[in-house]
Amino acid sequence: MRILIAGVGNVLRGDDGFGVEVARALGLNGSLPDGVTVFEGGIAGIPLVQELMDGYEALIVADAIERGGAPGTIYVIEPDITDPSTLDPSALHASLADAHYTEPSKVLVLAKALGVLPPKVLIVGCQPAGFDELGAELSDEVRGAVLVAVQRIKSLIETMNNQETA
Repeated sequence: MRILIAGVGNVLRGDDGFGVEVARALGLNGSLPDGVTVFEGGIAGIPLVQELMDGYEALIVADAIERGGAPGTIYVIEPDITDPSTLDPSALHASLADAHYTEPSKVLVLAKALGVLPPKVLIVGCQPAGFDELGAELSDEVRGAVLVAVQRIKSLIETMNNQETA
């Protein structure tokens, strides 16, 4: 099964860099199964969509997400991605605007509009402590959550691969 792991976020804004740190940690480990690609997306949406054009059966996005929990809490979410064909032109434009610097939800809508969004999409998110201070490092809580997210992603990959072979 071809799976893309995309770490997204802004490493210059504290905890917003969580997804990129997860991608780096996964890439350093080197123990991922064949067919799994790690992509460090940063804040650029178009390169992620271009990578999806290579064809994947699943996408796991690692990102900081605001859910109101304690900092460092890890969430696994199956996002509800808007079908772009149901949007009027102004709503479609708003959901795709500024795809070079964008939030993952807009990237997913664009990928769906282009027909390159994999059938299985998950977000492994981390509740940030803060991400407003330019140049800040990851908070201690979020730094500790990076390895938890790495293990969760590896478990998700194993589950997907087992379902594929069943």
